[in-house]
Amino acid sequence: MEQAANLLDGINRAIGRGIRWLALFMLLIQFGIVVGRYVFGVNSIAVQESVLYLHATLFMLGAGYTLLIDRHVRVDIFYSKLGPRARRRIDLFGHLAFLIPSMLVLLYWSWPSVRNAWAIFEGPISVGGIKGVFLLKSLIPAFCVLLILQSLSGILRLVTHEGDQ
Repeated sequence: MEQAANLLDGINRAIGRGIRWLALFMLLIQFGIVVGRYVFGVNSIAVQESVLYLHATLFMLGAGYTLLIDRHVRVDIFYSKLGPRARRRIDLFGHLAFLIPSMLVLLYWSWPSVRNAWAIFEGPISVGGIKGVFLLKSLIPAFCVLLILQSLSGILRLVTHEGDQ
């Protein structure tokens, strides 16, 4: 089970290492937009939309990596005061009752929109924008799949270490 968990972790780790550079590209592009607009009086809708695309990609594809490194948002009222065994049980319940079911529902309900976007190669959000909304919408199922994979890895690790104190 450890090998399977390591394989699943490796997928999100590789994606996380690759997409973290998008934050720097977003910063540089946004800086260029501001300089272009206020210093040179130049503007481009496509360049502005590229920041939106990068931001969406960073967050949607980075969610699995965030779960892997345990930096996701956690409502921590009682959790921090509990022992390791109780934490594992709460985490297992969260994966099985909330994370995986919600990702499966989101995947199911978003798929027709993604399929339709690809069928017509859905165009730009704004006139003069990037002609790739179908790519943007494809991030939704990718987000779901990456979170499900990371959740399965978490479940494997939790079940493997259930006997540990």
